[in-house]
Amino acid sequence: MLKQIIAACLLVAAGACAAVALENKGAEAIALDGGSRGVVPFPHYRHQNALADCNACHTLFPQEQGAIMRLKQEGKLAAKQVMNKHCIKCHRSEKRAGNSAGPVSCAKCHQKG
Repeated sequence: MLKQIIAACLLVAAGACAAVALENKGAEAIALDGGSRGVVPFPHYRHQNALADCNACHTLFPQEQGAIMRLKQEGKLAAKQVMNKHCIKCHRSEKRAGNSAGPVSCAKCHQKG
């Protein structure tokens, strides 16, 4: 009987851990306004899975739709601050470390319609 109770508890715990591991917050992909260079498709879930810490990006801007554009309009973010000083910096750092990394040039991300 004790073995059955322990087995049941382990199954419940494993299920809870699996549910947490599969949870993603926010949109799977986001289209960021890239100004005159065109839209920047942003694979949000891929970044969540690679970084595992939302604060890697969200210390710079809040977790809300349109936050980057709003902060730029309010003068709290420079026009290219996110892409050039945050995204590309991280991608280059990962590439130098020999890890899989995203694009490191503007044209690789911005897509004109």
